[in-house]
Amino acid sequence: MTTPQVTILIPNYKTLELTKLCLRLIRQHTDPALAKVIVIDNDSDDESLDYLRTLKWIELIERQQISHESPSLSHSRALDLALERVTTPFVLSIHTDTLVRNKQWLPFLLSEINHDQTIAGVGSWKLEAKPFHKHAFKIIERYIQKIYYWVSNKKNHALEGLDHNHFYLRSHCALYRMDLIRKYQLKFSDNDEVAGKAMHRQLVNQHHAMTFIPSDTLLKYMDHINHATTVLNPSLSRNEKSVIKGRRRIQKSLDAFNASNILQNSNLDL
Repeated sequence: MTTPQVTILIPNYKTLELTKLCLRLIRQHTDPALAKVIVIDNDSDDESLDYLRTLKWIELIERQQISHESPSLSHSRALDLALERVTTPFVLSIHTDTLVRNKQWLPFLLSEINHDQTIAGVGSWKLEAKPFHKHAFKIIERYIQKIYYWVSNKKNHALEGLDHNHFYLRSHCALYRMDLIRKYQLKFSDNDEVAGKAMHRQLVNQHHAMTFIPSDTLLKYMDHINHATTVLNPSLSRNEKSVIKGRRRIQKSLDAFNASNILQNSNLDL
């Protein structure tokens, strides 16, 4: 029997349709001999939790939220809780709004991290399709940031400073080597509410390589619907206009994945 290589960690909070779509796409496009899935419910107490309890092919952790805990810290701590149960060589964090496209998605990520033994993690900073003018603006913005770090860093370690202080593998797609996480006793929430930011910095400080996969490459294998949990739970957002705009954006993404057919196919839950 083949031993799984990857454990996929997925926090859930009150997103029934997205959670169902995310998991069914994983079920459809992932070799069960290659990966196991742990879903951490963050005290949803709704239909999404009821749904998760019916799935026999996942491991479910039901986490109780701590009073006055921010959504981002709740997310980070959920990942840490699941991290304690990982026994595979690699661990991958994704969101319920991370949707996989084809059967090569996980082999591709594994090939990227196994390209060089010095690589501790691979994944994404941003994972979204942008119009050309917005993409060009981001390139200019990043170039200005590099210049800033180059000028402000007396040792002229500009790119190193950039990686340390700003860019990190974000939890909507981040694959790590578990032996290094154990070696350095790392956590997703270590001294930071933002999942994975401190972990990324500590691995870089230990002279390990971290690989950012360009969006146009990663989008061949998966997509990420930014801030979907916040949009679908208006109580988490203070901007009503952004919620309305976000719902239109989410529906457009769901249509691209032919979500209605996937959501009707309950056989993918078996």
